[in-house]
Amino acid sequence: MARKDRHVSETPATQWLRRHGIAFTEHPYDYVDHGGTAESARQLGVDEHAVVKTLVMQDDKAQPLLVLMHGDRQVSTKNLARALGVKSVEPCTVETAQRHSGYLVGGTSPFGTKKAMRVVVESSVLALPRIWINGGRRGYLVGLDPAVLSGSLDARAVECAL
Repeated sequence: MARKDRHVSETPATQWLRRHGIAFTEHPYDYVDHGGTAESARQLGVDEHAVVKTLVMQDDKAQPLLVLMHGDRQVSTKNLARALGVKSVEPCTVETAQRHSGYLVGGTSPFGTKKAMRVVVESSVLALPRIWINGGRRGYLVGLDPAVLSGSLDARAVECAL
């Protein structure tokens, strides 16, 4: 069960959000291995469609990118590659994802990454009134306005959901 009284120390993501003057709410929950967005949504009492997962992928030239997708949807790598004008896109290995982002898989945030990467977001995410996205640690989401993704992160809207 989500514990509202738990203090969460700063992460590179929350430092980035504060530095950019972005308002957010903090939502710690009890991390469960392989629980994914279904588990965090259940514990926090929010719709899994509004929980946004951060996926580290790479194109056919091994250029990394972040893909922001609804928790209850999958990425069509074929549609994503077409939208980006590249031959192919595939998920990075756990080790590569962690090296690019600076975060442990399961705690990857699009904010404050170790390496600057292209960011793409499923276009329908931007239409939500509020999203919950990883705050840079396993068991920790931040709630914010999805406009932050296209504004401060300069995320490109694409249609690649399955």
